[in-house]
Amino acid sequence: MIQHIITFLKNWTLLISMLTGALGYIVYTSIPSLNGTHQQALAIVSVLQPLLLFVMLFLTFCKVKPHDLHLSPWQGWLLLLQCSTFAAGALLLHFCPNTHWGIVVEGGMICMICPTASAAAVVTRKLGGNAGTLMAYTIIINLSAAMLVPALVPLVHPHPDQSFFQSFLLIICQVFPLLLGPFFLSIVVRRYFPKLTEWLASHRDLPFYLWAVGLSLAIAMTVRNIAHTTLPPVYQFGIALISLLACALQFYVGRRMGLKYDDPISAAQACGQKNTIFAIWMGYTFMTPITSIAGGFYSVWHNLWNTYQLHQIKRSKGMQ
Repeated sequence: MIQHIITFLKNWTLLISMLTGALGYIVYTSIPSLNGTHQQALAIVSVLQPLLLFVMLFLTFCKVKPHDLHLSPWQGWLLLLQCSTFAAGALLLHFCPNTHWGIVVEGGMICMICPTASAAAVVTRKLGGNAGTLMAYTIIINLSAAMLVPALVPLVHPHPDQSFFQSFLLIICQVFPLLLGPFFLSIVVRRYFPKLTEWLASHRDLPFYLWAVGLSLAIAMTVRNIAHTTLPPVYQFGIALISLLACALQFYVGRRMGLKYDDPISAAQACGQKNTIFAIWMGYTFMTPITSIAGGFYSVWHNLWNTYQLHQIKRSKGMQ
Protein backbone atom coordinates (compact mmCIF):
# COMPACT_ATOMS: atom_id res chain seq x y z
CA MET A 1 0.00 0.00 0.00
CA ILE A 2 2.74 2.45 0.99
CA GLN A 3 4.71 1.60 -2.16
CA HIS A 4 1.64 2.36 -4.31
CA ILE A 5 1.28 5.75 -2.61
CA ILE A 6 4.97 6.56 -3.19
CA THR A 7 4.69 5.53 -6.85
CA PHE A 8 1.59 7.68 -7.28
CA LEU A 9 3.34 10.71 -5.73
CA LYS A 10 6.34 10.25 -8.03
CA ASN A 11 4.18 9.90 -11.13
CA TRP A 12 2.14 13.01 -10.37
CA THR A 13 4.71 15.17 -8.58
CA LEU A 14 4.23 18.25 -10.75
CA LEU A 15 0.43 18.27 -10.58
CA ILE A 16 0.49 17.63 -6.82
CA SER A 17 2.95 20.50 -6.35
CA MET A 18 0.67 22.94 -8.16
CA LEU A 19 -2.40 21.86 -6.18
CA THR A 20 -0.43 22.03 -2.93
CA GLY A 21 0.68 25.59 -3.65
CA ALA A 22 -2.80 26.84 -4.57
CA LEU A 23 -4.68 25.04 -1.79
CA GLY A 24 -1.94 25.78 0.74
CA TYR A 25 -2.27 29.52 0.16
CA ILE A 26 -6.08 29.40 0.36
CA VAL A 27 -6.03 27.41 3.61
CA TYR A 28 -3.28 29.58 5.11
CA THR A 29 -5.12 32.84 4.42
CA SER A 30 -8.41 31.36 5.68
CA ILE A 31 -7.12 30.84 9.23
CA PRO A 32 -7.84 34.05 11.22
CA SER A 33 -5.20 33.34 13.86
CA LEU A 34 -2.48 33.50 11.18
CA ASN A 35 -3.46 36.93 9.83
CA GLY A 36 -0.62 38.62 11.69
CA THR A 37 2.00 36.39 10.03
CA HIS A 38 1.25 37.26 6.40
CA GLN A 39 3.98 39.89 5.99
CA GLN A 40 6.59 37.67 7.63
CA ALA A 41 5.60 34.75 5.41
CA LEU A 42 5.84 36.96 2.31
CA ALA A 43 9.32 38.11 3.37
CA ILE A 44 10.44 34.51 3.89
CA VAL A 45 9.12 33.39 0.50
CA SER A 46 10.77 36.40 -1.19
CA VAL A 47 14.13 35.17 0.13
CA LEU A 48 13.42 31.47 -0.30
CA GLN A 49 12.47 31.66 -3.98
CA PRO A 50 15.77 33.05 -5.32
CA LEU A 51 17.67 30.84 -2.86
CA LEU A 52 15.93 27.75 -4.21
CA LEU A 53 16.62 28.93 -7.74
CA PHE A 54 20.32 29.33 -6.96
CA VAL A 55 20.58 25.88 -5.33
CA MET A 56 18.71 24.14 -8.15
CA LEU A 57 20.94 25.69 -10.80
CA PHE A 58 24.06 24.86 -8.76
CA LEU A 59 23.05 21.19 -8.39
CA THR A 60 22.24 21.01 -12.09
CA PHE A 61 25.59 22.48 -13.14
CA CYS A 62 27.45 20.19 -10.72
CA LYS A 63 26.29 17.26 -12.83
CA VAL A 64 27.68 18.77 -16.01
CA LYS A 65 31.14 17.88 -17.21
CA PRO A 66 32.58 19.99 -20.04
CA HIS A 67 32.90 17.00 -22.37
CA ASP A 68 29.20 16.19 -21.81
CA LEU A 69 28.08 19.50 -23.30
CA HIS A 70 27.20 19.46 -27.00
CA LEU A 71 26.42 22.32 -29.35
CA SER A 72 23.79 22.09 -32.06
CA PRO A 73 22.45 24.55 -34.66
CA TRP A 74 18.99 24.41 -33.07
CA GLN A 75 20.39 26.23 -30.05
CA GLY A 76 21.16 29.31 -32.12
CA TRP A 77 17.70 29.41 -33.67
CA LEU A 78 15.92 29.04 -30.34
CA LEU A 79 18.16 31.65 -28.74
CA LEU A 80 17.22 34.03 -31.56
CA LEU A 81 13.52 33.33 -30.99
CA GLN A 82 13.66 34.01 -27.25
CA CYS A 83 15.88 37.09 -27.39
CA SER A 84 14.22 38.74 -30.40
CA THR A 85 10.67 38.40 -29.03
CA PHE A 86 11.76 39.79 -25.65
CA ALA A 87 13.52 42.70 -27.34
CA ALA A 88 10.53 43.36 -29.61
CA GLY A 89 8.20 43.55 -26.62
CA ALA A 90 10.56 45.91 -24.77
CA LEU A 91 10.86 48.25 -27.77
CA LEU A 92 7.09 48.21 -28.30
CA LEU A 93 6.45 49.27 -24.71
CA HIS A 94 9.25 51.83 -24.80
CA PHE A 95 7.81 53.64 -27.82
CA CYS A 96 4.15 53.02 -26.88
CA PRO A 97 4.24 53.26 -23.06
CA ASN A 98 0.54 54.07 -22.62
CA THR A 99 -0.91 51.06 -24.39
CA HIS A 100 -3.77 49.48 -22.44
CA TRP A 101 -2.43 45.99 -23.06
CA GLY A 102 1.09 46.78 -21.82
CA ILE A 103 0.74 44.48 -18.83
CA VAL A 104 -0.12 41.59 -21.18
CA VAL A 105 2.91 42.34 -23.36
CA GLU A 106 5.12 42.34 -20.26
CA GLY A 107 3.71 38.95 -19.31
CA GLY A 108 4.59 37.60 -22.73
CA MET A 109 8.09 39.08 -22.47
CA ILE A 110 8.99 37.28 -19.25
CA CYS A 111 7.57 34.02 -20.63
CA MET A 112 9.80 34.28 -23.69
CA ILE A 113 13.13 35.29 -22.10
CA CYS A 114 12.80 32.99 -19.10
CA PRO A 115 15.71 30.49 -19.11
CA THR A 116 15.39 26.72 -19.30
CA ALA A 117 14.28 25.04 -16.08
CA SER A 118 16.99 23.54 -13.90
CA ALA A 119 14.99 20.31 -13.77
CA ALA A 120 14.60 20.16 -17.56
CA ALA A 121 17.55 17.77 -17.86
CA VAL A 122 15.79 15.30 -15.54
CA VAL A 123 12.56 15.47 -17.57
CA THR A 124 14.51 15.24 -20.84
CA ARG A 125 16.28 12.07 -19.69
CA LYS A 126 12.95 10.55 -18.64
CA LEU A 127 11.54 11.34 -22.09
CA GLY A 128 14.58 9.87 -23.86
CA GLY A 129 16.21 13.10 -25.02
CA ASN A 130 19.82 14.29 -25.12
CA ALA A 131 20.67 16.02 -21.84
CA GLY A 132 24.05 17.17 -23.23
CA THR A 133 22.60 19.56 -25.81
CA LEU A 134 19.93 20.73 -23.38
CA MET A 135 22.47 21.53 -20.65
CA ALA A 136 24.60 23.47 -23.14
CA TYR A 137 21.53 25.52 -24.07
CA THR A 138 20.69 26.05 -20.38
CA ILE A 139 24.07 27.73 -19.88
CA ILE A 140 23.70 29.77 -23.09
CA ILE A 141 20.20 31.07 -22.29
CA ASN A 142 21.14 31.87 -18.68
CA LEU A 143 24.06 33.94 -19.91
CA SER A 144 21.88 35.66 -22.53
CA ALA A 145 19.06 36.45 -20.09
CA ALA A 146 21.56 37.77 -17.54
CA MET A 147 22.70 40.34 -20.13
CA LEU A 148 19.45 41.08 -21.94
CA VAL A 149 17.14 41.59 -18.95
CA PRO A 150 19.23 44.38 -17.37
CA ALA A 151 19.72 45.99 -20.78
CA LEU A 152 16.04 46.16 -21.77
CA VAL A 153 13.92 46.24 -18.60
CA PRO A 154 14.93 49.90 -17.86
CA LEU A 155 13.42 50.80 -21.24
CA VAL A 156 10.09 49.34 -20.13
CA HIS A 157 10.16 50.55 -16.51
CA PRO A 158 12.41 53.62 -16.34
CA HIS A 159 13.10 54.81 -12.79
CA PRO A 160 12.38 58.53 -12.34
CA ASP A 161 15.35 59.00 -10.00
CA GLN A 162 17.86 56.88 -11.89
CA SER A 163 19.57 57.07 -15.22
CA PHE A 164 19.42 54.15 -17.66
CA PHE A 165 22.96 53.12 -16.69
CA GLN A 166 22.15 53.20 -12.96
CA SER A 167 19.07 51.02 -13.51
CA PHE A 168 21.13 48.68 -15.68
CA LEU A 169 23.76 48.26 -12.95
CA LEU A 170 21.13 47.78 -10.25
CA ILE A 171 19.38 45.01 -12.18
CA ILE A 172 22.54 43.31 -13.40
CA CYS A 173 23.84 43.12 -9.81
CA GLN A 174 20.75 41.08 -8.92
CA VAL A 175 20.39 38.98 -12.06
CA PHE A 176 24.03 38.03 -12.70
CA PRO A 177 24.67 36.36 -9.31
CA LEU A 178 21.36 34.51 -9.51
CA LEU A 179 21.75 33.10 -13.03
CA LEU A 180 25.52 32.80 -13.43
CA GLY A 181 26.71 32.47 -9.83
CA PRO A 182 25.67 28.79 -9.62
CA PHE A 183 27.64 28.00 -12.78
CA PHE A 184 30.87 29.56 -11.55
CA LEU A 185 30.43 28.07 -8.07
CA SER A 186 30.00 24.62 -9.62
CA ILE A 187 33.32 25.08 -11.46
CA VAL A 188 35.08 25.94 -8.17
CA VAL A 189 33.48 23.02 -6.33
CA ARG A 190 34.32 20.62 -9.16
CA ARG A 191 37.94 21.81 -9.13
CA TYR A 192 38.61 21.80 -5.39
CA PHE A 193 35.98 19.45 -3.94
CA PRO A 194 35.62 16.60 -6.47
CA LYS A 195 34.15 14.15 -3.92
CA LEU A 196 31.44 16.62 -2.97
CA THR A 197 30.70 17.14 -6.66
CA GLU A 198 30.39 13.40 -7.21
CA TRP A 199 28.06 13.08 -4.22
CA LEU A 200 25.84 15.91 -5.43
CA ALA A 201 25.83 14.58 -8.99
CA SER A 202 24.82 11.11 -7.76
CA HIS A 203 21.47 12.51 -6.57
CA ARG A 204 20.17 12.96 -10.09
CA ASP A 205 16.54 13.67 -9.20
CA LEU A 206 17.24 16.14 -6.37
CA PRO A 207 16.84 19.27 -8.60
CA PHE A 208 13.54 17.82 -9.81
CA TYR A 209 12.13 17.56 -6.28
CA LEU A 210 13.51 20.93 -5.25
CA TRP A 211 11.79 22.28 -8.35
CA ALA A 212 8.55 20.71 -7.07
CA VAL A 213 8.94 22.65 -3.81
CA GLY A 214 9.74 25.83 -5.74
CA LEU A 215 6.74 25.22 -7.97
CA SER A 216 4.43 25.05 -4.95
CA LEU A 217 5.76 28.40 -3.73
CA ALA A 218 5.47 29.89 -7.22
CA ILE A 219 1.84 28.83 -7.57
CA ALA A 220 1.08 30.12 -4.06
CA MET A 221 2.59 33.51 -5.00
CA THR A 222 0.57 33.53 -8.22
CA VAL A 223 -2.69 32.88 -6.35
CA ARG A 224 -1.74 35.63 -3.89
CA ASN A 225 -1.06 38.17 -6.64
CA ILE A 226 -4.34 37.32 -8.37
CA ALA A 227 -6.24 37.65 -5.09
CA HIS A 228 -4.70 41.06 -4.32
CA THR A 229 -4.83 42.63 -7.76
CA THR A 230 -7.33 45.25 -8.85
CA LEU A 231 -6.59 44.54 -12.51
CA PRO A 232 -9.81 43.91 -14.46
CA PRO A 233 -10.46 40.21 -15.22
CA VAL A 234 -10.11 40.80 -18.97
CA TYR A 235 -6.43 41.69 -18.51
CA GLN A 236 -5.87 38.74 -16.19
CA PHE A 237 -7.39 36.52 -18.88
CA GLY A 238 -5.09 38.20 -21.40
CA ILE A 239 -2.03 37.36 -19.29
CA ALA A 240 -3.19 33.75 -18.94
CA LEU A 241 -3.75 33.54 -22.69
CA ILE A 242 -0.42 35.11 -23.67
CA SER A 243 1.40 32.72 -21.36
CA LEU A 244 -0.42 29.76 -22.92
CA LEU A 245 0.44 30.99 -26.43
CA ALA A 246 4.09 31.53 -25.43
CA CYS A 247 4.23 28.02 -23.98
CA ALA A 248 2.66 26.37 -27.03
CA LEU A 249 4.83 28.41 -29.41
CA GLN A 250 8.10 27.52 -27.71
CA PHE A 251 7.37 23.81 -27.36
CA TYR A 252 6.22 23.71 -31.00
CA VAL A 253 9.13 25.70 -32.45
CA GLY A 254 11.59 23.83 -30.25
CA ARG A 255 10.34 20.49 -31.49
CA ARG A 256 10.29 21.59 -35.13
CA MET A 257 13.84 22.91 -34.92
CA GLY A 258 14.97 19.82 -33.06
CA LEU A 259 13.52 17.54 -35.72
CA LYS A 260 15.77 19.19 -38.31
CA TYR A 261 18.81 18.21 -36.28
CA ASP A 262 17.57 14.85 -34.94
CA ASP A 263 17.10 16.16 -31.39
CA PRO A 264 13.38 17.04 -31.00
CA ILE A 265 12.92 16.18 -27.32
CA SER A 266 15.89 18.17 -26.05
CA ALA A 267 15.10 21.20 -28.22
CA ALA A 268 11.43 21.22 -27.21
CA GLN A 269 12.22 20.94 -23.49
CA ALA A 270 15.04 23.48 -23.70
CA CYS A 271 12.75 26.09 -25.23
CA GLY A 272 9.43 25.20 -23.61
CA GLN A 273 10.26 24.03 -20.09
CA LYS A 274 10.95 27.23 -18.19
CA ASN A 275 12.52 28.25 -14.92
CA THR A 276 9.25 29.88 -13.92
CA ILE A 277 10.55 30.66 -10.42
CA PHE A 278 12.87 33.13 -12.15
CA ALA A 279 9.99 34.48 -14.29
CA ILE A 280 7.86 35.14 -11.21
CA TRP A 281 10.79 36.65 -9.31
CA MET A 282 11.67 38.87 -12.29
CA GLY A 283 8.05 39.96 -12.65
CA TYR A 284 7.52 41.26 -9.12
CA THR A 285 11.12 42.47 -8.68
CA PHE A 286 11.64 44.49 -11.87
CA MET A 287 8.17 44.99 -13.33
CA THR A 288 4.91 44.78 -11.35
CA PRO A 289 3.50 42.09 -9.02
CA ILE A 290 0.66 41.37 -11.42
CA THR A 291 3.15 40.77 -14.27
CA SER A 292 4.54 37.88 -12.27
CA ILE A 293 1.31 35.91 -12.64
CA ALA A 294 2.33 35.24 -16.24
CA GLY A 295 5.10 33.04 -14.84
CA GLY A 296 2.58 31.33 -12.58
CA PHE A 297 0.23 30.60 -15.46
CA TYR A 298 3.18 29.38 -17.52
CA SER A 299 4.01 26.99 -14.64
CA VAL A 300 0.56 25.49 -15.01
CA TRP A 301 0.74 25.11 -18.78
CA HIS A 302 4.22 23.62 -19.13
CA ASN A 303 3.83 21.34 -16.10
CA LEU A 304 0.52 20.00 -17.37
CA TRP A 305 2.23 19.25 -20.67
CA ASN A 306 5.21 17.63 -18.95
CA THR A 307 2.93 15.59 -16.71
CA TYR A 308 1.10 14.35 -19.82
CA GLN A 309 4.38 13.51 -21.58
CA LEU A 310 5.78 11.64 -18.58
CA HIS A 311 2.51 9.76 -18.14
CA GLN A 312 2.56 8.71 -21.79
CA ILE A 313 6.15 7.46 -21.44
CA LYS A 314 5.21 5.40 -18.38
CA ARG A 315 2.18 3.99 -20.17
CA SER A 316 4.24 3.00 -23.22
CA LYS A 317 6.85 1.30 -21.03
CA GLY A 318 4.11 -0.52 -19.12
CA MET A 319 2.63 -1.79 -22.38
CA GLN A 320 5.95 -3.15 -23.65
